Amino acid sequence: MTIVKAAAVQISPVLHSRAGTVAKVVEKIRELGRKGVQFAVFPETVVPYYPYFSFVQPPYAMAKEHLRLMEEAVTVPSADTDAIGAAAREAGMVVSIGVNERDGGSLYNTQLLFDADGTLIQRRRKITPTYHERMVWGQGDGSGLRAVDSAVGRIGQLACWEHYQPLARYALIADGEQIHAAMFPGAFGGPLFAGQMEVAIRQHALESAAFVVNATAWLDADQQARLAKDTGAPVGAFSRGFLTAVVDPEGSIVGEPLTSGEGEVIADLDLALIDRRKRLMDAGGHYSRPEFLSLQIDRTPTAPLIDRGTRTRTRPGHLLDEHTPEA
Repeated sequence: MTIVKAAAVQISPVLHSRAGTVAKVVEKIRELGRKGVQFAVFPETVVPYYPYFSFVQPPYAMAKEHLRLMEEAVTVPSADTDAIGAAAREAGMVVSIGVNERDGGSLYNTQLLFDADGTLIQRRRKITPTYHERMVWGQGDGSGLRAVDSAVGRIGQLACWEHYQPLARYALIADGEQIHAAMFPGAFGGPLFAGQMEVAIRQHALESAAFVVNATAWLDADQQARLAKDTGAPVGAFSRGFLTAVVDPEGSIVGEPLTSGEGEVIADLDLALIDRRKRLMDAGGHYSRPEFLSLQIDRTPTAPLIDRGTRTRTRPGHLLDEHTPEA
């Protein structure tokens, strides 16, 4: 496939409702499918919603909101992931989406990647939650720092400030990603946050020679007012910092980015542009000088329990158990 029609989706969650947000996402996938979209990226932890409360509330005050998020978080697999997969299959679309994942008593910032046949082909967790997020989410591991083959090409995923980690990005660059799914929460930080986001995604496109499809979430005025009431924060804390955009391998923004409101940026990705860029500078190949500059990565999935009696590695947070002989 040479041309991929891609959509970066700026969408509002249905606050405090997993079911409501999943239904909204499913309907958006169907709508994009009718427009011929083959690949779509949704915002960071849009299901059920980003933990905005953790940005404005001190730890001692966030118990109520934290518990509410736990109750509405997504289990993988579940009827919720089945519904998103079914919508992807119906639309014939590859879908990247951010969710709050619940695994036992823990929450994780998780990116899910569904192939065009609805199969869940990657579930990765943000390796280090940022600042206030550490009060909400656990840490991921290196197993998700890889690109994955899909119906539209080889896809890598990172969330938010993971784009500020050059080695995490290089893991995907060296793994040959062609399309990069980037997602941010939006809603705070103002023009500075949006400007930094633009720098990050354009730089990654330049270094990777990949297309970057970046999605941020949107909060309307009623949602901002509701969050302000629930957390005691000013409304203005939730009303700024959005940039939903597509970037080509030359680092140029394709079309007009979205900085307000719900909607999507749709663009045709000509994958032939990747070779035209890499001919000049392939950061994972002829330009890399691996004899003295290289990345060492441990992609071993972590787990709190390894059952040596059955010689089975228990892998919560991953798709399959792995039968591994004892060392």
